This record gives sequence, C-alpha cells and structure tokens, in this order.
Amino acid sequence: MTRALKIIPQRSIYSYIHKRRMSSTPSLPKFVVWAPDYTDEGALGRRLAVRPAHLENINKQISQGVLRVAGAFMTPESVDAAAADRKFRGSCMIYEGESIDAVRQLVEEDHYYKTDVWDKEKIVILPIALVTGLPPVPS
Repeated sequence: MTRALKIIPQRSIYSYIHKRRMSSTPSLPKFVVWAPDYTDEGALGRRLAVRPAHLENINKQISQGVLRVAGAFMTPESVDAAAADRKFRGSCMIYEGESIDAVRQLVEEDHYYKTDVWDKEKIVILPIALVTGLPPVPS
C-alpha cells in the first residue's frame, strides 16, 4: 500500500515552527559543522594521536549542552571494517551557540583543529533549521 505525502504550504511550516518555539523553552540557534580531514599521508596518524584529548573535550561540550550531535565521516568500505581498519574523512557536529563566530571559536579550540587533523581551509559552519529533535542534554 502506498501512502501519499501531504504537502504543507511553506507559510504553515513557518507558523508551526514559530508557535512551537514560542511555547517551549527558548534555545540557542543550531549550527552544523563539516570539518573534513587533511588528506596527506600523516593525517590519520595525527587524528589517532590526539583522539583521546579530542573526545575528552567533546564529552565536556556534550555534558554542557553546547555540542548536541557529533561523529566522524568514514569511507563506505569502513562500514564493515574492523575498528582498526576504518578510514576517516572528517567530522560532522551540530552545536548550539550564540553565533557562527562563537561556534567557530569552539571549533578552533578543538585538538583536531590545533594539530592539523581538520583541513582549516575547508571547514564549513552554517546555521541549520532542524526538522527533527535533538537528543536530550545529559544530566
């Protein structure tokens, strides 16, 4: 059985989002960060060397509610690979912050940024209007 999708006029969506925001606790804007890794021979080694410090910082930001979602992009063949054989291509995160500049500062303080894991010239930070909810902030 095929289900038809109901098309909602754009004005109705904005109205729904606006009403939802007004009736819930105010929150900060969300920003998605795409941070591709450098592709040189030593990039993976640098990533793995600072990973524990990177994860410690990430977990702190998650517990503070600043970083809401985070993960690493991998190559398609890495899906079924053993953990030691996975090939990483970059990181993707969703932050809550006052501004793009505030989020950029957090990114630039990250160990992956400071140790040349992420390609600084290719990092993208954009505001995102989420349609789905985010996981709750750990308490």
